[in-house]
Amino acid sequence: MQKTRFVAVVFALAGAAALAGGAAASHGGPAPSAVVGHVYINDNTAPLNTVAGFDRHADGTLTPLPGSPFAVGGSGTGSPDASQGSLELSTDGRYLLAVDAGSNQVSVLRIKPDESLQSAEGSPVGSNGVDPVSIAVSGGLVYVANGGPGANPGDTNYTGSTLNPGGHLSALPDSTYVLPNDSKPGDVLFNSDGTKLVGTRILGSQIDSFTVGNDGLLTAATGSPFAAQGFSPTQGFGQLGSEFSPTNPALLFVSDAHVGPPTNGPATPGIVSGFADAADGTLTLIGGSPFSNDGSASCWIEISHDGDYLFVINTASATVSSYSIASTGALTYLHDTASGEIGAGAEDARLSPDGSTLWVVESGTDAVTGFSVSGGTLTPLTSAAGPSGAKPSGIVVT
Repeated sequence: MQKTRFVAVVFALAGAAALAGGAAASHGGPAPSAVVGHVYINDNTAPLNTVAGFDRHADGTLTPLPGSPFAVGGSGTGSPDASQGSLELSTDGRYLLAVDAGSNQVSVLRIKPDESLQSAEGSPVGSNGVDPVSIAVSGGLVYVANGGPGANPGDTNYTGSTLNPGGHLSALPDSTYVLPNDSKPGDVLFNSDGTKLVGTRILGSQIDSFTVGNDGLLTAATGSPFAAQGFSPTQGFGQLGSEFSPTNPALLFVSDAHVGPPTNGPATPGIVSGFADAADGTLTLIGGSPFSNDGSASCWIEISHDGDYLFVINTASATVSSYSIASTGALTYLHDTASGEIGAGAEDARLSPDGSTLWVVESGTDAVTGFSVSGGTLTPLTSAAGPSGAKPSGIVVT
């Protein structure tokens, strides 16, 4: 009987507290939307580079994390950076890796329990080249694309490092693959199982393709670099972004801005090419490539986690194009977002871990814009401003 009376009292007190809490919430307005994740942006600021962090709320809004932006130790360039993957999450989710293009370094930032950032011991480290622009991560193996050009041969390259559980980045001996100083790499990335690595050359309209050994070293495929455009003659440069299918590590998709030297081809229509990546790293153009859209200057790519849809950021038209992906890798263009739904200088984009939202970083407006995702359809959510003076590039969504 005493136990029954005790339980009744507990429930009565709990009910009173709930009513009081409800009254307080009603008096003070609606409770804030729950935090469901976070967004981090490489601000690319000079002379001191920072990474901005935001709480990501269930209602699609963003609010800055306390202490944001977080100093990373190196320097950005203070100008837009035409590359994909300048900010990446470690495989274990404990660290962010950011390029510091202005100081030729890479920073490693520990994600603290409150989601703020703290430089890892020994960070930043030299990038072993000039103007690092992109990072690829697979387990404890990290490759950086150094965009150059530098004063010396070898300043433009792909170079490897190892990342230990403590966040220390160490150069991997004999891992540097030297590129022509005028090739301007725009992206370097692993496939989903870490057996392949590719890099795009913006000025050469080419793709470097490698197999990755158990020692982490690269072996260039016979015939590499491969032509990145699905037509001949090539129409200028623009292989900025690329992405392997997350569900089929043998499918690679590459954006194509096709504007600028050497032929000053038109940026419209936007174009994406698909490639099959063989066991030895040989790239074969997928039938139907290149696949066009209604945008202009297609530059950055993101693929849905189920491998069914591809989103490409069209920088010149400030739109996002959606495609469906067939099992063969062939793309079917669906539609573009409406004009004005993203800002100027749209660059890299990332999906949330559950795939329900897509976030686009904008170097021209110093902002990040979100969309809800339903299949290949994008619906605008919100836009949040970055820190003053930022020319943001890379993005990570957790």
